[in-house]
Amino acid sequence: MIEQLWSMLEEFASYIGSNFDPVRDLTDVLLVTFGIYWLLLLIRGTRAVQILVGLLVLLVVNGVSNVLHLVTLRLILDNFLGSAVIIMVIVFQQEIRRALARVGRGFFSPVSAREESQMLEEIVRSAQKLAPKRIGALIVLERDTQLDDQIESGVMIDATVTKELITSIFLPRSPLHDGALIVQGGRIAQAGCILPLTLREDLPEGVGTRHRAAVGITEETDAVVIVVSEETGGISIVLRGEMAQNLEPPVLRVLLRDILSGERDDLRNLPLGGEVVGASREPERTGNAPRTDSVRSAG
Repeated sequence: MIEQLWSMLEEFASYIGSNFDPVRDLTDVLLVTFGIYWLLLLIRGTRAVQILVGLLVLLVVNGVSNVLHLVTLRLILDNFLGSAVIIMVIVFQQEIRRALARVGRGFFSPVSAREESQMLEEIVRSAQKLAPKRIGALIVLERDTQLDDQIESGVMIDATVTKELITSIFLPRSPLHDGALIVQGGRIAQAGCILPLTLREDLPEGVGTRHRAAVGITEETDAVVIVVSEETGGISIVLRGEMAQNLEPPVLRVLLRDILSGERDDLRNLPLGGEVVGASREPERTGNAPRTDSVRSAG
């Protein structure tokens, strides 16, 4: 017994000695680790996480069925999981497209820093003009995930982002004022778009259809949405199913800049009084300080 074990150890050591290359294998492991970590970052805060957990549960159940010899269950799971690659491509097509778009954007940036800064300024000025008049607005900024699959209808615009154009679109007598305005590649792509509504029931009181549409589109994509409330005139920003309400224009400007530059990927630790604050505590819900509501994706 000991001789057999010793012989197996010698064969294993011989195999490692002839096939193991420290530099190559370490590089291989680091690349795979980085790839998995990157994919987890891409699907963080989306419903893809729930789907991934469900697939992992099925794999565990399949392993248990093999151990316990549950023939019928194992047959069903083997046939289902046999097409796991196709299932993964179909289920995670949005995340795959986002990953490829992010890689491509690293080589070809569609919007320069100057153009992006000017675009954000026009959007903030638009919200600042619409809010006191209590004119509702819904502005969606596309990031890595394309929004074409989430938009049911809309009117093609393809125009430069300007305060005058945005405010005219959302005027009450405009035929496009009830829908969402989509900004793609630094330009106003469409207006009057219908977005998917969230089905959640834990939204703050007084939240209307615009806010539900904003939460719905950010649950499915990584878009950032600006909402001007028709009832209160308050300005909100929505990202990854989270909502921050009653924002002042300077705070909105800082948040949009940080989100689009990649410095911020959530709405925690909001800036207070228009200044970026590094404190870890949540903002107090007093005065004109921004308020973050507990509006997070399910699960």
